[in-house]
Amino acid sequence: MKKIILLVAVIFCSFKLSAQEWQTDFETAKQISSEENRPIVLVFQGSDWCAPCIKLDREIWSSEEFKAYAKDHFVMLQADFPRKKKNSLPDVQQQKNNQLAEKYNKQGYFPFVVVLDNEGNVLGEAGYEKTTPAAYIEKLESFVK
Repeated sequence: MKKIILLVAVIFCSFKLSAQEWQTDFETAKQISSEENRPIVLVFQGSDWCAPCIKLDREIWSSEEFKAYAKDHFVMLQADFPRKKKNSLPDVQQQKNNQLAEKYNKQGYFPFVVVLDNEGNVLGEAGYEKTTPAAYIEKLESFVK
């Protein structure tokens, strides 16, 4: 029985380590960015209605290549704007996302990707592109250099 518990724990821990961690709080993202000297990748998305957002998630953010790279090089910050009632965010989180949009996405583009330094200064902007995870990583990194 101990071996089974140990095996489950090892599998769970290895899954958690490889999973991409998305932040939803800007202040937390800035703190991590400062402590770990990594830029913030702020993603504005409509997870349940925006087709290009869903494609960007499927083709780039969810790829093993991007997740492996991002965990050591970026602080991933998500500002989601779902439309379906069943996917609605808590009011506090929606207000935080609205404040981010007022500052960084005034045009209301979706998906919209903003690369920021640890103080919240814009380094570059991107959107959906039909490309590879490696090419998208290169694009995001080009804003930091």
